[in-house]
Amino acid sequence: MKSWLERHWKFWLGIVISSVFLYLAVRGLNWSEFWVSIKTASYVWLIPGIVIYFVGVWIRAWRWHYLLRPLKPISTIKMFPVITIGYAGNNIFPARAGEVLRAFILKRRENVSMSASLATIIVERIFDAVVMMAFVFVNLPELVNLTSNSGFIGNIQTVAIWGTIIFFGALIVFLIAAILPQRAAKIGMWFIEKLIPQHFHSQIIELMNKFLDGLASLRSPANVLMVFLTSLVIWLLETVKYWFVMQAFEFRVSFFALMLVNGLVNLATTIPGAPGYIGTWEAVIVAVLAAYYVSGGEALGYAVVLHVALWLPITLLGSYYLAKEGIKWDSSIEKLKEG
Repeated sequence: MKSWLERHWKFWLGIVISSVFLYLAVRGLNWSEFWVSIKTASYVWLIPGIVIYFVGVWIRAWRWHYLLRPLKPISTIKMFPVITIGYAGNNIFPARAGEVLRAFILKRRENVSMSASLATIIVERIFDAVVMMAFVFVNLPELVNLTSNSGFIGNIQTVAIWGTIIFFGALIVFLIAAILPQRAAKIGMWFIEKLIPQHFHSQIIELMNKFLDGLASLRSPANVLMVFLTSLVIWLLETVKYWFVMQAFEFRVSFFALMLVNGLVNLATTIPGAPGYIGTWEAVIVAVLAAYYVSGGEALGYAVVLHVALWLPITLLGSYYLAKEGIKWDSSIEKLKEG
């Protein structure tokens, strides 16, 4: 029988990683400056920021509806609660388990295969990462200063280049698999026969075929362009929220600088950490803003308020929709195992 610690090692690993980043965020911090920035912030600016954010969530629901059309036409209004539950789950559970949760809810509501819907979710994430890398590259001239002033981040230019290679490479692989599904299935069969025990073959092959079905939307260049443009709009809107929250504080940086902050902080949240990306989020924002000569106390105040403004509304709404499904957060993981 495994101990509780052994069964939850991923959670504790995330806690350790987040603790390291949180230490990096607060080391040498002027705490009085931080509390002054929190107390004097003009929180009315959060209202338009939250509204803009939910416009972006609605567009995310439309994008998912668009990717799922070859499998089953489902209206955006039906997709919105499902995607909200998923994003709330990402805020509550480690390892982005909310993505699996929304695939489970979609199967439960619309009888769409989890493997196929997870394929579309991975496609979303790849396009999101490509846009994030584009945000970083738009600001490449700024990265010289960022590398020298941000302390622990190191050579961001190198990270940007390797990140671009990885995510564009993944996108190309998915596009080829979508365009040549039979060839991809043959390659997949070869790996299954070589690496997987035979008594698992039928299950793995079924999952692979459903996964390839989920890539059907990428067979059209027009669809690929539409998904990319939609992803671009989504992340520009999120950057607008960053801008609105900045208005609550005294410091000012350009919109392009906030695009850089958005790109780097969201790439950093792919690092395994505590639920809600605590620590990684704050450390990266403080480090990037340091390159723009924003004081550590005010930068951390901005990071904390922005984090809460992004975390709390979607988590509350997702919890409401999950409750309507008759599922509690503490039982949702068990539901996933059953599914």
